[in-house]
Parts: sequence; C-alpha cells; structure tokens
Amino acid sequence: MNDTMPLDVTEHPDTEVQKNRVLSLEEWQDKWVTRQIAFHQEHGHKLLKKHLDTFLRGQSGLRVFFPLCGKAVEMKWFADRGHTVVGVEISEIGIREFFSEQNISYTEEPLTEIAGAKVFKSSSGNISLYCCNIFDLPRANIGKFDRIWDRGALVAINPGDRDRYADFMLSTLRKGFHYLVAVLSYDPTKHAGPPFYVSDAELKRLFGTKCSICCLEEADAFEERHKAWGIDYIFEKLYLLTEK
Repeated sequence: MNDTMPLDVTEHPDTEVQKNRVLSLEEWQDKWVTRQIAFHQEHGHKLLKKHLDTFLRGQSGLRVFFPLCGKAVEMKWFADRGHTVVGVEISEIGIREFFSEQNISYTEEPLTEIAGAKVFKSSSGNISLYCCNIFDLPRANIGKFDRIWDRGALVAINPGDRDRYADFMLSTLRKGFHYLVAVLSYDPTKHAGPPFYVSDAELKRLFGTKCSICCLEEADAFEERHKAWGIDYIFEKLYLLTEK
C-alpha cells in the first residue's frame, strides 16, 4: 500500500469525537506513579523487529529520535547497533527505569535552556534522554535525525496539538530520513483515548505534503485489556514516511 491508494475502508467515519480531548502533562506523569503503563512493551515492538531492515537500510552511525520514549527497550537495541539515540519523556521515573532495567550507567544534569528540565546521558554517550515537555525541546538544540521511531507518541499527543507536533517532527529530520510511525485504528466513539485514534486521512494531512507515506503492515492488536475500553477491535498500522 502506498500513498496513492484509497483510504482504508476500516476507517471510522466519526473521527472528530476525540478532537477536544486533553490530557495534562501531570496526568501523564501520574500514570508512571500509579503504574498505569500497559503501553510499555518489555520485549520491544514486534512490527519494528520485523521491519527493522527496511527502517535502517543497513546504514550505521545513525541518529535516532524517540519522541515520548518512556522506557522503550528499543533504545538499547539501536545503541547496541552503534547508533546514537535521543529521547524525550515527561516522566523522570520512566527515564530512570530505562537505565536501571537495561543496566546502563548514566549521568544527569539540568538543562539551562529549559527551566526544570534535565538530560540523562548514558556513560558511553550514545543515549541522551531529555526529561521535559516535547514542545519545549526545540530550545535545547538537539540537532537533526536520520530516523524517528514513533510508537506511542503521535497516538498520545492531544489531538489539538498534532499540527505543532508534526511540524516539530518534520523540522528535526535530515535529508534521506526514514520516519516509522505506529498508529491505532479502533472505534473512537467507544473509547476516549489515549491512545488516540489516528486515521489514514489524518496522517496524510499532517505529513503528506513533505513525506511519501507507505503502510508496511496492519496487525490485529486486540488484547484482553482492551475489553475494558469498551471496544471489540483494534488494529495497529505501521507506516514508513520518507522524503518526497
């Protein structure tokens, strides 16, 4: 499937229902405190593993960005392959748990450019995780990236913030980039989010002017825990965005 194909027929007609839903940064931080982190995948992301070669294209020494990284184990995967990883996460708990669970020694220091923010760096220097609001991150001058792995970020950003999120993501990309994004498809009238429903049309609206968009795979992502959301299906779609 590529960006010239018609929209997926499973697209839900009522895509506007979540547009005014807002979660505060404090609510996200609280999820870590109260351990509401079912979004964390301790064995990593299956579809990323499957399409890793397509994403990396055999290149070495890449700069890889993880927006809203949590304690994603894939950050260690990329660092172990010789890439440089930069992440941003509002929860200091998530960042500290990443280093501790992956057995990586690190340093931490305040960020002078952003009040109250910190950066945590692995002792080897190839992983830097910024603890701050992602929309403050441009002030930290983090440079440009060859790759973005966006799993749990676009679907977590408040729908009203998507335009500025997409603009920031696009501003961080180097020429020849590969931006891999996982979105979720379910009935948004039955679950308020997050994670939020992101339609094919929305993805094209946000990124289509600058990116070619290709769906690599659509997989059934329904688990027992999703019954509590009041939904009876959920699909995860993995898209590769490349330079037009």
